[in-house]
Amino acid sequence: MDATFWATVALFLFVALIVYLKVPGMLAKSLDGRADRIRAELEDARKLREEAQQLLAEYQRKRKEAEKEAAEIVEIAKREAGLLAEEAHAKTEEYVARRTALAEQKIGQAEQEAINEVRANAVDLAVEAARQILGSKVDAKTSTDRFKSSVQEVKAKLN
Repeated sequence: MDATFWATVALFLFVALIVYLKVPGMLAKSLDGRADRIRAELEDARKLREEAQQLLAEYQRKRKEAEKEAAEIVEIAKREAGLLAEEAHAKTEEYVARRTALAEQKIGQAEQEAINEVRANAVDLAVEAARQILGSKVDAKTSTDRFKSSVQEVKAKLN
């Protein structure tokens, strides 16, 4: 018996031992278990991917809503700024008009006061001149009477 025979016998015994110990079933069971675990991991990964896509879609929707809201806020702010600018412009024009009217009123009052002062000075000078002229020409009683009548006439003309 040669070595080939014994190698063949050993091979058959080895295969019989493997079959007897149910190694192919254990291998199949191990491979099936591993396939089940891989399948479960793939299913979990698919679920996680779907959740991630849903979250992404939700965040994109929220981002679009936030951008829209921000644009609305900017538009409102622009409108309010325009209104405030118009209001400030109107108030400025009103203030300038009031100040101009007040200045014109003060100028008018100053003119009137100057005219009244000139008139008063003219009356005083006229009265003094009349008193001196009449004092030298007329006696004291006549000059006093004329002075009083002149003052009354000037007062009547001023009023």
